[in-house]
Amino acid sequence: AKGGVGKSTFAVNLAFALKNLGKKVGILDADIYGPSLPKLIGKNEKPENKDGKYLVPVDSNGVQCISMGFLVEETTPMIWRGPMVISAIKTLTEKVLWNDLDYIVIDMPPGTGDTQLTFAQDVKIDGAIIISTPQDIALLDVKRGIQMFDRTEINIIGLIDNMSFFKGDDGKKYNIFGEGGVENVSKEFNKAFLGKIPLHQDLRISADKGVPLTLSSPDHEISLMFKEIAKKITEKFKN
Repeated sequence: AKGGVGKSTFAVNLAFALKNLGKKVGILDADIYGPSLPKLIGKNEKPENKDGKYLVPVDSNGVQCISMGFLVEETTPMIWRGPMVISAIKTLTEKVLWNDLDYIVIDMPPGTGDTQLTFAQDVKIDGAIIISTPQDIALLDVKRGIQMFDRTEINIIGLIDNMSFFKGDDGKKYNIFGEGGVENVSKEFNKAFLGKIPLHQDLRISADKGVPLTLSSPDHEISLMFKEIAKKITEKFKN
């Protein structure tokens, strides 16, 4: 629900963490105005158009990916009103030939507007994960997002405390954005708390290079944190 809290980086690394657990995974970049998936996976190729009707997801090391960013030039602004956004979302959800997946990770834009409502009303969503940094200004939007999902009867799998702290060369943890805010909100709304992801330079560098950290370095301390979160998520969906 909040912009700038690392939703896209989290979504991509979660997808590859799920793949590392042996799952068949796809990523749907639902941010029409600011698609970032092509940059995060280091690919900018156009999806194959099958029979003039359907899009074939772009393969990224075994993860199937679709994004509006594959269909327009990187610097092209999407100057669209709501109905065009809704139409684009319907294309990305109804006209994509996913191949035998266990999970589709949807990277949502910030806010509680057209995109969120389209997914809530027209697509069967198994659950939402709320990403936030721990400071109060971010948590204001997060609380709105939680209430939106509750009102639209979408299950909230849990909350993630992203950029939770920074560990310096001295070994100390620095709570740059505050401490405990996301856990407190999860308790306030009776939602599960899935874990913390700290600020780490390697995570930023991997995103800039277009090679997710959970792909390039699955044994990295941050990748192992994503692995634990991915395990918790898969446990939620065991029959």
